[in-house]
Amino acid sequence: MTPPSDINPTASPSALVQAAVDRLRDAGAREVEAALILGSGLSYLADDLDDRIEVGYDEIPGFPQSTVEGHSGNFVVGTLDSVPVAFAQGRFHLYEGYPQSWLALPVRVLAALGARFLLVTNAAGSLDLDNPPGTLLAITDHINFQFANPLIGRPTDEITNPFPDMCNAYNEELRERLTTIALEQETPLREGVYAGVLGPSYETAAEIGLLRKIGAHAVGMSTVAEVIAAAELGLPVAGVSLLTNYATGLTAEPLAHDEVTEAAASARPQFERLVRAFVRSATSLSQSA
Repeated sequence: MTPPSDINPTASPSALVQAAVDRLRDAGAREVEAALILGSGLSYLADDLDDRIEVGYDEIPGFPQSTVEGHSGNFVVGTLDSVPVAFAQGRFHLYEGYPQSWLALPVRVLAALGARFLLVTNAAGSLDLDNPPGTLLAITDHINFQFANPLIGRPTDEITNPFPDMCNAYNEELRERLTTIALEQETPLREGVYAGVLGPSYETAAEIGLLRKIGAHAVGMSTVAEVIAAAELGLPVAGVSLLTNYATGLTAEPLAHDEVTEAAASARPQFERLVRAFVRSATSLSQSA
């Protein structure tokens, strides 16, 4: 991971979003119905789209770059099983050195392309010995232990929702769709709370003990800023964590990022099947709303 050297914290988020949308439109992107953000090792979900258009983050003037292994750093637009979709292949993290407001940029770009709902995915550590590596977990809520918020410092003229309500941040109806699909496919799907921490170091055993006591089931270094931004925009969200390892202190094994990509690869068939069916089902739900 190479820290970005050209960060301009004064750059307007709205200008960066508009630059990305303009570049995607110039490449032929059309309005979409579904949007997905793909976490570590999960970029393959965007590889098989029909009418595929790919624009790298590095092709967008002033746009930040994803520096983490397993994050491709592209916007991909096309159709998935005839549903117009847009993917963010890779996300931004506070530990990369970016301003907190920039973590929301992919969400704002996807919403500007017309998305009716957002599916966020991530790789996370399991806080429960009953949820081994390879488990899929539908996120019911999150705990923001990053102690940062992407809405801080918004230009006054861009604030349309000054105090977003987070009571249904992970949309209950979308989560019920996920659960129903998983049952139909006989895909094991657990539910739980995601704790977002700062990173890039993994957590200590004492920190994991605290997170378990306050009700977290998974821990990672992403996602919460994106969900907060979606709440501001009124964009319904569903979230799925792929549990790639046991968190520190649950076993004697040390942690390594290679585990993340290996677990993502092994879970590919069931994860891809679940996502495809969810996009089709949730699209029909959003159109009837």
